[in-house]
Amino acid sequence: MPLQRESQNIKVYRSYPQPYEAQRVAETGPLLLQDFHLARDPALIIESLAHFHRERIPERGAGAHGYFETTTDVGKKYSMADIFQRVGEKTPITMRFSTVGGNVFETNVFSTYLRPVTGEEGSADVWNNTPVFFIRDPAKFPNFIHTQKRNPQTHLKDKDMFWDYLSSNPESLYQVMRLFSDLGTPYGFRHMNGWSGHTYRLVKEDGSWHYVKFHALTDQGIKNHTIAEANILAGTNPDFGTQDLFEAIEAKNYPSWTVYIQALTPKAAETFKYNVLDLTKDWSYEDVPPQEIGRLHLTQNPKNYFAEIEQVAFAPGHMVEGVEPSEDPVLQSRLFAYPDAQRYRLGVNYQTIPVCCVLLYYLPNFQRDGRAVHDDNQGSRPNYPSSLEKLNLPKRPYNDANHTIWVGGAVRYLSTVSEIDFAWPKIFWYNLTKQDQDNFVGNVVGHLGMATSDVVKKRQTALFAKVDHSLGQRIAHGINITLS
Repeated sequence: MPLQRESQNIKVYRSYPQPYEAQRVAETGPLLLQDFHLARDPALIIESLAHFHRERIPERGAGAHGYFETTTDVGKKYSMADIFQRVGEKTPITMRFSTVGGNVFETNVFSTYLRPVTGEEGSADVWNNTPVFFIRDPAKFPNFIHTQKRNPQTHLKDKDMFWDYLSSNPESLYQVMRLFSDLGTPYGFRHMNGWSGHTYRLVKEDGSWHYVKFHALTDQGIKNHTIAEANILAGTNPDFGTQDLFEAIEAKNYPSWTVYIQALTPKAAETFKYNVLDLTKDWSYEDVPPQEIGRLHLTQNPKNYFAEIEQVAFAPGHMVEGVEPSEDPVLQSRLFAYPDAQRYRLGVNYQTIPVCCVLLYYLPNFQRDGRAVHDDNQGSRPNYPSSLEKLNLPKRPYNDANHTIWVGGAVRYLSTVSEIDFAWPKIFWYNLTKQDQDNFVGNVVGHLGMATSDVVKKRQTALFAKVDHSLGQRIAHGINITLS
């Protein structure tokens, strides 16, 4: 791309790397922290994510406080995490619901902060109101979000930008289809489910572990708006979800979600029909039955939204012992990205903000000073692991040597699109009722039809046709194009 230096009246040509590529150990290993930027490589993943966090503060939604109640012994069977060990145990939580994109068709995010009085703490973040996501390669994340935002020149929502990205990345199709069904316009926050999407690991004290996904299924029942209803609310009460949640709790109509896990042994993961670390793939209940572990309850509204909800520093790396990340590349990147965003937005001492700190005591982290010190700055404690102070810092209670063993086909290069990427879109489409199918077609036609690029419209419609030929034909007819 030629760059004009007007002062010298010369053209400089600079080549940029493919922005969707990231370095990893061969085809079966983790992402590399060395994949940092040089002056000539601004698009590589660490630099890209760090820059993305500092662009704009994202839109938020609503939040409240409550507790997680352990309801079965299932969690104890899979994990040494303290929160799973005693049926009836109640762990304080703070939950926030955020929106991705701020559009009528948006992904809502459950973020839950666990605050056990034992001194452990952890986040369940990010849980979307869909079991999958648009991407499985972390280098795509900032670019994807940019295309769902506003055009940098017009500052308007750009249908061509929106559909250009989605049609160019077919692995997004299942998420797109869920989004443009009525599931994409939920009736507030109380009537939708939450899924971890990412695959995690639950670990026992002996070091044995399972791959798991978490599901939080609403006890209020699924309830959605049609696109017509959602459009009316967007104009008359865009804060409907926030109002609905707040007023329900004020009326003591406390919302709750029953939490389940799906668990796979490492051996079962080797032969599972989908890559178990692929964020664009679901695990059906027929293949991996759900098992109840507990229930989330929201019982207390915040007294000050900014202090108690906006400042909650969610980060998927803040896990209690017994819950660990898998080698899912998008999850691995979020382990860096989320704390980096908190340090920028809230300051380096974000973990001492009252709503973020451990309830019982503050663990020594040998960090000092910086912006926004919220406590006594850890007093006179040495700011290094001094041999003169008897801290008795615990060692990890189990041997996690297996963490560096990547199981069979469970990890592989994820960018290549194959026929299996259309399996879940087909399952989803054929399980919709006729009315839901009609609503889906109408929603897509109404949105995709406003794109101005015929190339983009034809490419996206061709993807829908791979799911079902008649579906593609109906959309093509609705937006007045001809399928090849």
